[in-house]
Amino acid sequence: MSTLISTENNRPISSYLFKRSKVRLIGLLALPMFWIVGVYIVSLFLLLITAFWFVDPFTSLVRPGFTLENFISIFTVQAYLATSLRTLLIALAVTALCILFAVPLGIYMAKIARPWVRNLLAVAITLPLWAGYLVKLIAMRLVFSEQGFFNWAMAPLGIRGPGFSIPIVILTLTYLWFPYMALPVFTAIRQIPTNLFDASSDLGAKGFFTIYRVVLPLIVPAIIAGSVFTFSLSLGDYLAARFTGGKTQMIGSIIASNINLNPPVAAAFSMVPIAFVVIYLVVARRTGSLERM
Repeated sequence: MSTLISTENNRPISSYLFKRSKVRLIGLLALPMFWIVGVYIVSLFLLLITAFWFVDPFTSLVRPGFTLENFISIFTVQAYLATSLRTLLIALAVTALCILFAVPLGIYMAKIARPWVRNLLAVAITLPLWAGYLVKLIAMRLVFSEQGFFNWAMAPLGIRGPGFSIPIVILTLTYLWFPYMALPVFTAIRQIPTNLFDASSDLGAKGFFTIYRVVLPLIVPAIIAGSVFTFSLSLGDYLAARFTGGKTQMIGSIIASNINLNPPVAAAFSMVPIAFVVIYLVVARRTGSLERM
């Protein structure tokens, strides 16, 4: 009896939603759209507005207004311009290293390795994601410190590490974000039919030629998907430079140093990585890779 009453009470609501597809769509998208528009986009909009404000030279207080000086300083202050270019090159280097490591590893895991080896490598790739962000940074700092593991292991060969510098920052960021490249590349390679490799071999193609002409064109969407993460996350990072870069500064370093002293400059400089990512996505879209994702 209670089941019949419950069914009768629920029937009008289900019938109402069944007849009105727009209401169902609004109910489905209401919460995520509130987050995207009401929180994420509004926050970015407020950040952009702050970038046009200025700091009162007498009171050191932020005053609402409209000035382009904060954006002009990005291109006219040598330190800001050099930091922007350095961060861009670091992000590109991290992305290139992730691709260089992910493609051969993905081919081995998907087409050559035994199942238990594949599972072991999958755990090894995702293992850094289980640790906290600061834990991984401290681990890299300990490895490449003056008395760290790298110098200790290479001492018999007379080799010493570069110390805390840009190369170590690139290695640290590659270590942090490599899973975001390796997993989509592995998944894409695993979906490539094995007979394509056999056909390439029957036609006389060598291993590297097969990778270049068969594998890479088919996994470009996966590489683009992974590179969006490695590129954007490297652009926005600054703790890696702080812990493993020595005196190396990135865009995040400038933002962090100005967030209390000059918030409008920090807000204007925050637009730089966003602009880099937008340009990167536009270039990727023009190649047609995003349509195949």
